[in-house]
Amino acid sequence: MYYSFFTTKSSVLKAYGGLLLLIVFLYIQVELTVAINAWYGKFYNILQKATEHDISEFWDQMIMFAKLAFPYVLIATVSAYFARIYALWWREKITFDSIKLFKSSPNKVEGASQRIQEDAYRFAKIVESLGLQILRALMTLMAFIPVLAGLSKNAQVPYMENIEYSLVYVAIFVSLGGLILSWFIGIKLPGLEYNNQKVEAAFRKELVYAEDDKENYAKDETIFELFTGIKVNYRRLFNHYGYFDIWLNFFEQLMVIVPYLIMAPALFTGAILLGVLVQVSNAFSKVRESFSVFISNWTTITELRSIHKRLTEFERELKKT
Repeated sequence: MYYSFFTTKSSVLKAYGGLLLLIVFLYIQVELTVAINAWYGKFYNILQKATEHDISEFWDQMIMFAKLAFPYVLIATVSAYFARIYALWWREKITFDSIKLFKSSPNKVEGASQRIQEDAYRFAKIVESLGLQILRALMTLMAFIPVLAGLSKNAQVPYMENIEYSLVYVAIFVSLGGLILSWFIGIKLPGLEYNNQKVEAAFRKELVYAEDDKENYAKDETIFELFTGIKVNYRRLFNHYGYFDIWLNFFEQLMVIVPYLIMAPALFTGAILLGVLVQVSNAFSKVRESFSVFISNWTTITELRSIHKRLTEFERELKKT
């Protein structure tokens, strides 16, 4: 999956060149996001004291926002498009290498067609989406932690009044704490996803055989038994996702108000203006979201781990002597 794409001469240029281009796109996006965050401070300070400013200053800020937002939209669109192309290149390499290995192997592996076609497609698609988010999260952290550290001097975090960069520590604490709890709460999900793919494969295999032999395959009792297995597994999976979703939704809603709980005392005492509060809220949100990228994509990560396990087992079975 990884070795063939990143080490083979026929694909190494696409692999590393494409990755470098994606990193450049993401870097530009993050820099524009930092600039927009700084714009928030000026804009909301003007709004808070609107009577002390001329309307022309408002329109100047609107023009400034357009100069930041429009390039961001363009770069984000181009990077998303190129990421899909990159994923297709990766899928192509996995597919043809798997077919080559499959043809040369004397071993018969059940579900080989699904591994080569469906799992290769899903692996590439998830890596495109999730990988892009992780890269963006890392760059966002590098850009916004200094911003949040600078804004910490205006914060009055309970029990942390004399600690420098208190907002950074709070963001790290709640994000890593949420990640650790999510890991334990959702620890059974990858195994359940893997089991679901096994019963789905058995059901699909029966239907494929029935295309050529309807008399001996897809009999009512067989279909009923196989689909019962699917229902049992999905219900078990849904039950586990139920309590995980309760935790995830609670965590996300709680984190929305954390910056306001921290900064509200300084706002009401006049120590800061509204623009600083908005800056802190946005910067805190960016840092927290970057740390929480794994929590927000836990379902996708679970699916990816399941697919990776199946593809690894498939390659191992084909290479057996």
